[in-house]
Amino acid sequence: MLIQFNFKNYKSFRDEATLDLSAAKMTEFSERVVCIGSEKILPVAAIYGANASGKSNVYNAFEYMTEYIVESFKYGDEEEKFTEYRPTPFLLDSNSENVESSFEVYFTIPGDKTEKSYNYGFCIGKVGITEEWLNVKAKTARKYSPVFYRSEDTLDLIGIPKNSRENIEVALEKQVLIVSLGAKLKIAKCKAIRDWFFANQFADFGDVITNFFMSKRLPKEFVEDKNVQKRVVEFFASFDENIKDFRVEKISAEGDSKEGKYKINALHKKIDSDEMAEIPLYLESAGTLKMFALYPEIQEVINKGSIFFIDELNARLHPLLVRNFILTFLNPQINVNHAQLVFTTHDTWQLSNQLLRRDEIWFTEKSHEGISTLYSLADFVNEDGTRIRKDESYEKNYLIGKYGAIPSLKSIDIFKEG
Repeated sequence: MLIQFNFKNYKSFRDEATLDLSAAKMTEFSERVVCIGSEKILPVAAIYGANASGKSNVYNAFEYMTEYIVESFKYGDEEEKFTEYRPTPFLLDSNSENVESSFEVYFTIPGDKTEKSYNYGFCIGKVGITEEWLNVKAKTARKYSPVFYRSEDTLDLIGIPKNSRENIEVALEKQVLIVSLGAKLKIAKCKAIRDWFFANQFADFGDVITNFFMSKRLPKEFVEDKNVQKRVVEFFASFDENIKDFRVEKISAEGDSKEGKYKINALHKKIDSDEMAEIPLYLESAGTLKMFALYPEIQEVINKGSIFFIDELNARLHPLLVRNFILTFLNPQINVNHAQLVFTTHDTWQLSNQLLRRDEIWFTEKSHEGISTLYSLADFVNEDGTRIRKDESYEKNYLIGKYGAIPSLKSIDIFKEG
């Protein structure tokens, strides 16, 4: 589970930002807090803010970190490819645009019976990795112990097996992460870290291209296994009982009988008989197609106990459907493997003390200088020095500007008649 994510000098975030999923000391919804080792972790984080305030950049920062960990060994000794993939720093400051960006996580690994906690991070500049570290903490320990540390003039592999250290020393390039290379070399400690990142899922609901490709994706074994189709129908029944079944028909590709496309029809019961009407899946509503596309990711995340990062969760989904989606992660009887949901949204209907804890609600705000900040409702302090109470109307207070992170609006005078 993700305990904390820190990043700095990435896009609109010039200064260090922290998304903390460790539970604060508060009484509401205490039953949903997951205890692993000495950590108390939350299953959900909701991020609110005005358009262009930096919400999506929190999502992008974690996605960038994940992709670089999974792919960095490909950039070794290829400066041109690395230049294209290095992170975008804060560009509105002549100092920041020339310094490194940093990414760091604290987390636990699903299924780890020893309940260890890990701290991993790296700094990346114009020509490569300037710093990288991995630390581990045992369940009963107070402090983290180093597994490896690397800077531009230091390489300490103290926690790596001796027979693997030489391979890393010989093969490591300045653009490549030790975790990526170590996983490629089948070093167990590095592979465990890489695999934790690899298991996480990302979906940008605000992106047209992402939505298009998601709508083309089928659940695993959906075509071959009728039981999978049945489970998808049961999944739909949680928000739309009109779809009773699916009919899948293979359409062979021209000149190749082994490969082909599939025609999928959703079966609906006719209102005047017991017969079924067949409607091509692509003619279903945008929301239905989105939930159909989401099923594989939800299933995988829930089964693996990984993290689902979603940008613009509310896009084309009814607020009640969004709430049902969130409740899937908040229900410990369903979410037995402690999967987590981190999402950005404009849907203030979910901004409720009946659904979310104060430490599960986050805001992004951008200053007049273009600098984004990230803060939690649990840490927000009123002008009189008091903290937000758990019985407040979060939605109402947010919309009137009490918590910040809302757009500063002016009348659109361009449409005034002269």
